[in-house]
Amino acid sequence: MSQRVACRAPSGAVRLPSERDVTERWLVDAAYFPGGHAEHVFAPRCEGEVAAVLRAFSPVLTVGAMSSLTGGATPVGGAVLATDLMTSIAVDPLTRTVRAGAGAALLSVQEAAREHGLFLAPAPTYDGAFVGGAIATNAAGAATFKYGAMRRSVRALTVMLADGGVLDLERGQVIADADGIFEIERLDGSVTRVVVPAYRDPDVPKCSAGYHATDRMDLVDLFIGSEGTLGVVMEATLELVPEPPASVVCWLPMRDEAAGLDVVRRLRDASQTTWRSADPNGLDVPSIEYFDRRCLELLVEDGVDQEQRIPIDVDDALVLLFRIELQTDLGAEDAVEQLFDPDGPDTPLRRLAQLLGDHAERLEAALPGEATKAARFFAVREAVPMAVNHRIRDRRAVDPAVHKVAGDYVVPFERLGEAFALYREEFGARGLDLAIWGHIGDGNVHPNVLPRTAEDVCVGKEGILAIGEAVVAMGGSPLAEHGVGRHPVKQALLRTLRGDAGMAAMRTVKIALDPQCILAPGVLFPAS
Repeated sequence: MSQRVACRAPSGAVRLPSERDVTERWLVDAAYFPGGHAEHVFAPRCEGEVAAVLRAFSPVLTVGAMSSLTGGATPVGGAVLATDLMTSIAVDPLTRTVRAGAGAALLSVQEAAREHGLFLAPAPTYDGAFVGGAIATNAAGAATFKYGAMRRSVRALTVMLADGGVLDLERGQVIADADGIFEIERLDGSVTRVVVPAYRDPDVPKCSAGYHATDRMDLVDLFIGSEGTLGVVMEATLELVPEPPASVVCWLPMRDEAAGLDVVRRLRDASQTTWRSADPNGLDVPSIEYFDRRCLELLVEDGVDQEQRIPIDVDDALVLLFRIELQTDLGAEDAVEQLFDPDGPDTPLRRLAQLLGDHAERLEAALPGEATKAARFFAVREAVPMAVNHRIRDRRAVDPAVHKVAGDYVVPFERLGEAFALYREEFGARGLDLAIWGHIGDGNVHPNVLPRTAEDVCVGKEGILAIGEAVVAMGGSPLAEHGVGRHPVKQALLRTLRGDAGMAAMRTVKIALDPQCILAPGVLFPAS
């Protein structure tokens, strides 16, 4: 273990890779951030080709699946470095790891892992995202409650710095000294000192808010969540975990939000007790999702309940969608018996029935072997953000100034009821149409405004910022899982979280590693 690491030269011939046409495919990401433009798009296959682009062009923006929700994959001139040809995947079942290129889709990684009975546990919500982008944003998803965000699964990284030097980093090998300093030996023999910022992340399950900082930090963690501003992720070694023998997916409508929060609390407590004790009969719930009444109204308006054959009652206050992992395989008939016969032996499903009490009467479950039914539940979950996006798209056709206004907040779970009240108060006082959904098991939900006019967009942004300050005061983060990108509101929220001193410390790290600001200018920091 050392605070110092040396760069090596890139492998492969240092020559420009094949160039692609500059089309909208490479200029617009999932945030539809305006003004994307570039002079070149390159598709490298090896380190030498990436180094050639970095040495020949400025600025350079590395992009993957273009699934950024923050404008982080929107170029502003220079060259786009597309990673979609860097797709290597090699699973090692003995070490339960996978070595994957930056352009490997998470879906492909999961398919390769499952051939060995393994899976990538963080499982960010969009499985079409690429490994490089998931690492760059410290992506998270529904199962973060049990398995953590991407950071927890990254065992090693290969990263290219802006000058073409390559760092091969293995977790536990390069650790900042007691003063928070790393030393990086460059290809020209010079030594760069990188000082870890003094701020610390709030104590919440997920935070995608610029550069990570902690005592005796691992250099691997500096690049995770840095959104491509410090280096280009080339490859990563990711930890895999065994697939559970069986699982049950549960759909639970509830009339009262306070009762719903109590059920979530009890599911969380039961699961955490199970993990600590390794109780084979314990209740193991890795993910708990939430939709509020407005979400249910949108689903019914769009006919999703009929399409997916899932009963939805718009008089319900919420629906909880959660998954239970079972340590033994189980047939559907046995699962039904355990859920609804109170006098049988102790099992995870019987404990679920006891935990839910009278609420179990409204439980719909996709039991082991009922993959189609489980897929219908998850299709309804995906239909919620689609319903919001489609309405915004239709309104943009009338008024181009209308666009998405959404929060990505996480608070300590014990403050979640207070946070829900805050979200509704701030947006309701502004007369805004609001739908809330997200990963309630983590305390991370997404209040989404359905703006009718450009004025709604403006006042919605005011609400987002006001809530951000309150969330930070609660010990939470206003930037949970989607990152910061080029979005001016999210950049303002980053300043709210980190403060002026924290932002200055981040800039110092950026300049130390990328003094010419070649990589992703305008991402994280406002464009100068």
